[in-house]
Amino acid sequence: MSGSTLEQEIITLSKEKWRWMAERDTAALDALFHEKSVFVHMGGAWDKAREMEIIASGGIHYKQADIHEVSVNIIGTTAILLNRITLLAVVGGNDVTNPFMVTEVYVQQAGNWQLASLSFTRLLTPEQRPN
Repeated sequence: MSGSTLEQEIITLSKEKWRWMAERDTAALDALFHEKSVFVHMGGAWDKAREMEIIASGGIHYKQADIHEVSVNIIGTTAILLNRITLLAVVGGNDVTNPFMVTEVYVQQAGNWQLASLSFTRLLTPEQRPN
């Protein structure tokens, strides 16, 4: 696959991930998340099991991610995707909206892409862009 085809594949997979998170589709997410994946949020960092538990229980409900910018860098069998988003989520029963730069790291194993890391960095303003 060409670089742009691979990049589009990762962008599509990321968009599907946001939809699965909004729908709390734990079966699809379980297949996507690598067994050794890590998740970094404003409230802490944890492993796949904890992230799956949070999604399944509704501890964090990722209702809607509005994607404003996306970029992908492919390095061998690793893809690094940056999303500048506005996230509407339900946390502790309250609707919250935050601007984030989200870093997603995907690894390719046996021809399949899996999410290895998902990190949320809260932006001071929604208009900020990476250099």
